[in-house]
Amino acid sequence: MGDYFERIVDVEVTGEEAGPLAERMVDWMVAEGLITRELSGDGVFSHPVTEGYVPGPNWPRAVADSSNPDWVPGPVAVIVGRDHYVGGQGVDSASRAFCPRCQSETVIINYPEEFEADDEVWQPFEDAIAAWKETGEGSAPCSTCGASAPVTQWQWDPEFAVGALAFDFWDWPELSANFCETFSRQLGHRTVEHGGKV
Repeated sequence: MGDYFERIVDVEVTGEEAGPLAERMVDWMVAEGLITRELSGDGVFSHPVTEGYVPGPNWPRAVADSSNPDWVPGPVAVIVGRDHYVGGQGVDSASRAFCPRCQSETVIINYPEEFEADDEVWQPFEDAIAAWKETGEGSAPCSTCGASAPVTQWQWDPEFAVGALAFDFWDWPELSANFCETFSRQLGHRTVEHGGKV
């Protein structure tokens, strides 16, 4: 069976802004009745967070289909801190990256021939992301145009994101497009949404 999550990552917020923005978003979700302030660790696997906010009475407003009366969604985990996020299962790298300067594509995992990252291609990105996590700054070079750009400016495949603030909705029905757009507007930043299973 397993547990499923749908994640919204703020890919523009700085590490310094992430904590206060997380508090503001929790306040907004509580005011909307989407979550409560009660915390639970049941079904939360959002490293390093071990608890999330229990859904509120209006949680169905956030999802595309709430017609199943037996569906009880899990908590919403709020993850503050610079990190990289991967949807799906078993992969810890991006499959593709797009240069913010020249828009060229770097293939990191050559699906369907390969199912693991090309270490030589991925290493500069991995090193830059590690530096960004540690210091808030990290850049990776483009093999096409030669320019080096911050990892926060690179565009990744939909199942990969780097950001300093993320929200994991555990075992919720699919979030609606309207809710995701509203959520992004409340954040005031560009977001990436993906999901997975543990």
